[in-house]
Amino acid sequence: MIPLSIFNIDISSGNLILLVSFLMFVAILMAKVGTKFGVPTMLLFLILGMLAGEDGLGIRIDELRVGEFLGHLAMTIILLTGGLETSMAETKPIIKKGISVSTLGVFITILVSGLFIFYAFGTRIGGAGASIMGCLLLAAVMSSTDSASVFSILRTKRLTLRENLGPLLELESGSNDPMAYVLTILLVSILESVHGSTGEIHTWSIILSGVWILIKQIIIGFVVALALGYGARWLITRIHLQSSPLYAILILSIALFANGAASFIGGNGLLALYVCAIIIGNTKEMPAKKEVLIFFEVITWLSKLMMFLLLGLLAKPSQMHTVLVPAILIGLFLMLVARPAGIMLSLLPFRGLSFRAKLLTSWVGLKGAGPILFALYTVIEGVDGSSEIFNIVFTITLMSLLLQGMTISPMAKLLNMSIDDDPEVETFGMEVPEEMGMLRDHIVSQEDLESGETLRDLHLPHGIRVMMVRRGDKYLVPHGSMKLMVGDKLVIIMGDTDD
Repeated sequence: MIPLSIFNIDISSGNLILLVSFLMFVAILMAKVGTKFGVPTMLLFLILGMLAGEDGLGIRIDELRVGEFLGHLAMTIILLTGGLETSMAETKPIIKKGISVSTLGVFITILVSGLFIFYAFGTRIGGAGASIMGCLLLAAVMSSTDSASVFSILRTKRLTLRENLGPLLELESGSNDPMAYVLTILLVSILESVHGSTGEIHTWSIILSGVWILIKQIIIGFVVALALGYGARWLITRIHLQSSPLYAILILSIALFANGAASFIGGNGLLALYVCAIIIGNTKEMPAKKEVLIFFEVITWLSKLMMFLLLGLLAKPSQMHTVLVPAILIGLFLMLVARPAGIMLSLLPFRGLSFRAKLLTSWVGLKGAGPILFALYTVIEGVDGSSEIFNIVFTITLMSLLLQGMTISPMAKLLNMSIDDDPEVETFGMEVPEEMGMLRDHIVSQEDLESGETLRDLHLPHGIRVMMVRRGDKYLVPHGSMKLMVGDKLVIIMGDTDD
């Protein structure tokens, strides 16, 4: 029995159902208000959990492993849906950039922020933080970009970005957990060895072992994903099920199996599940695809709500004031220095992304469930100073959702990286049925032509097509190799596609 002590209510009590339903109802109302004022829904769910937690209404979760398991299960569902909704056509051109950002970028971010923590606060945050390895552990825990937060903000707000940046941000957030996760485990192992050993510690041996584990996890994760993903595509197009919901359950079972199978043989389960979901989601002529996506959208929102509520319940705001100043300064350094350094350096070998696009990518480094779950792992493993690590990471997560989550749209507009959604557009008398999408116009600027002069070089986001080009008094039929000029007016349609 896991006690959830609020007025003598525990997990076996019938009143717990009443309590959970009340929290879910309040969360939906908070989400409605938050949408009106531009507050990230995930932040509101997290705050509601804190208010209902041990320092609020008094709900307490004593078995942390259960909380960690439920959190990872919810993250699995969220990644699965994100993968199913990812277009392979959009992802393929940026896959090398995404992998570089989610591996090399994460490593650079950890190194830069870890050194800052050590030299600025290493002796002040206590416990494991007093050592360089402890500071790197804290940096590793908070290094990953949270997929739930990124998917929610980009898709709920329907934020359409230039230079194919949306798929890059989603791919990075969905695939950067392996680096952060493995480095967290590696550093925890080093700290446990240092703490428990009385002899010589072979640190380099542990580090090399960790590098091998990282490479193995990524390779095995990809192999499992490719095998099960393409196997699932073959099965889904040939099996005939009597009800469309059964297809959704079939996909869910295959994706969860990919997660478990990869983990069982030493690979990264989350990476395997995400890549497998991308392959399945891009199956041509997939039966009942619309119904399947609706099903996963529903359970994904339920997973987001329950996961952030749960993580909020685990927080103890009364203990956070002791690390408030270091957490704020570390969070600001991560947002303004370490993350931008990781993005700029990891994208240095690649062309096709403007400096403005890289700046926006560095700003969309949202923290959320991932870092908190990694911090919870240090608590479960009994790392010295883990409670301070958890409180710092939780505080930084709140900062990130508040500062970055609420300003992504304004920042995209400031950097001229978002497609203008102003409904007052010139469409030259053309009308389309409302269900087909929305007509918009766009005037080509010099910045649009930085990556190339042709229409194809614009790298328009998924679901956007150019219908007509007006150049002076001429109306031109667009095609991919058309050379654009500054001042050309494009009429575009924004809507759903069948690929």
